[in-house]
Amino acid sequence: MKIRTVVFALLAATIAAGLGNAASAETLQVGAYPANPPWENKKEDGSFEGFEVDLVNEIGKRIGAEMEIQDLGFQALFAATSSGRIDMAISSITITNDRLQNQAFTQGYYDSDLALVSSKQSGVSSLADMKGKPIGAISTSTGEKWIQENTEKYGFGDYKGYNTQQDLLLDTQNGRVAGAVGDIAGFQFAFQNMPAMQVVERIGTGDRFAIMMQKGSPLLEKVNAAITEIKKDGTMAALHKKWLGAEADPNTATVMVIDIPQAQ
Repeated sequence: MKIRTVVFALLAATIAAGLGNAASAETLQVGAYPANPPWENKKEDGSFEGFEVDLVNEIGKRIGAEMEIQDLGFQALFAATSSGRIDMAISSITITNDRLQNQAFTQGYYDSDLALVSSKQSGVSSLADMKGKPIGAISTSTGEKWIQENTEKYGFGDYKGYNTQQDLLLDTQNGRVAGAVGDIAGFQFAFQNMPAMQVVERIGTGDRFAIMMQKGSPLLEKVNAAITEIKKDGTMAALHKKWLGAEADPNTATVMVIDIPQAQ
């Protein structure tokens, strides 16, 4: 009886230890703007899909953490990382020096250009054609910033900010604004289902997308190291092909391992 009791005690302890280890698996909170394909998109069942969704889930596997994605508006992501409400944010977030003053970023993983888009029926064929015409972008995005910095140069008319890309593109298609400026990849993805829309002109920026985190986050180095592995073994390039329908340029941040950006 004593032997049996000891065996059962050891078995119970082993099971408890296993359950304890499982329970102690870290769960990280990831904020995401829910209507931003191909980067992230919320499906009818409430789950998320997209390039960056696949990326953070892959990072989770490599660092031994569960990733729980929260539905947040784009503007809300910045306050959520700063306050520590979430551990990281995704949503095609561009690294800028202004943002680096208050936030931390991993190395970039996508070189992003902007684009001017318009309806094929609008008569707009270049940025020069936008003189005096209404223009739109997602509020607080790099597209909005670019418009603000270039309104005098191109003579844009009234500016209108939008909370979602869907509303921005529908208003552009319907002529409520003559053109919209934003991430070219997101526009090209959307235009697969919007044949009346077109990319009018590509706008080179030198910008890169990265995962945004709280400044001083102890997770930054670990997450960044996982991104390095994901680039080196070709997983990042495979995500580019899957979600953007094209091979990644070997001279871009999707393939090249680069340093964690620092504030200037």
